[in-house]
Amino acid sequence: MRVAVIGAGIIGVTIAARLAERGASVVVIDKGHPGCGTTSTSYAWLNSNGKQPKAYFDINRAGLDAHKRLSPKDGAAWLDIGGHVEFAIDDHHRDDLAARAARLRSWDYPAEEITAADVARLLPDVRLPEGVQLIIRYPGEAHAYPALYLAHVLGEARAAGARIRTGVEVTSLTGNGETASVGLSDGSVEDVDRVVSATGRWTSRCAALAGANVPVREFSEPGDIVVGYLAVTNPLPVRLASLVTSPWLNVRPAGGGRLMLQALDLDATADPREVPGTDSPLARELLTRLRALLDGTGGARIVELMVGQRAMPEDGRTIAGFAPGVPWFYVVATHSGVTLAPYLGEAVAAELGGEPQAALDEFRIERFAIDKTYGQPYTPRKPGEQ
Repeated sequence: MRVAVIGAGIIGVTIAARLAERGASVVVIDKGHPGCGTTSTSYAWLNSNGKQPKAYFDINRAGLDAHKRLSPKDGAAWLDIGGHVEFAIDDHHRDDLAARAARLRSWDYPAEEITAADVARLLPDVRLPEGVQLIIRYPGEAHAYPALYLAHVLGEARAAGARIRTGVEVTSLTGNGETASVGLSDGSVEDVDRVVSATGRWTSRCAALAGANVPVREFSEPGDIVVGYLAVTNPLPVRLASLVTSPWLNVRPAGGGRLMLQALDLDATADPREVPGTDSPLARELLTRLRALLDGTGGARIVELMVGQRAMPEDGRTIAGFAPGVPWFYVVATHSGVTLAPYLGEAVAAELGGEPQAALDEFRIERFAIDKTYGQPYTPRKPGEQ
């Protein structure tokens, strides 16, 4: 089987590697370079926390488990299983957090209530404010370094014989049911049996080339659902072993003593066309919040400030399956790309190999033809959601 995978991000390259390992002849095509899209601007929190419905929770948990199974034990491991601590100081957040933790425990997902003394032991530089009402620790959650993951699966893909074509854009997609042709901006054509779109926020445009309608949102205005700020600090003398979600700032280790910051309420002004500078009022506000949360951050500076753009299907749920009426065109798009990448790589490769995956049945494109309103999209605006 000959397969063209469009998109050299974390999902596309994983699918390519698994297909090539199954014996397929695979070419990966990207108009930029590997990982230059959403993969490069992700908070990279690996979790199944707050994911609903149950089918979405299940595949995210499968993704988290796959990361733990596949990450190298030596060398350039991309996985840091430091857990996650979230605390609430108001009634609404407390009630949401308590209900979420109870639901997760009922699904056998570790979510344990801890005390301020526990936080002092586990995260000694975290400053808990007065009036903390509830603290929950998720010991199995992790954060990833997407570039290291991508390097690993790129190596696997190349070792299995996949070709990586970058700096070339797909200009046409045609097929007759049995085979397909991928026209490229350099005038060349790749003739294949199947095409996989793993193009993230560009999914709708890619699908349109194949004559398919796949509703994935694109940026429209500052602060909309698909955009959010991420900031990275200089190296700091801070003892922080896990992700921390607070009412005013989310923070995680970013390697080499650096920290990655996220404040979802500040995303109301996020605009990828106008990214604030590292000394902007936004950057200063992030530093103020950081210093209120962590000791050892008096010398903190923002060294990188970016606006990430999420891949967001119209109803917020993952898309995985063949496009209706286009049997040679398989589409993958998800908001939970970093968590799901190793699971989807295996599952999609299996489906293309003729092994249907029942766990993906709730995520087919056909659902949009049944529910014309698409329902309410998943919106990352509550504390701790990514």
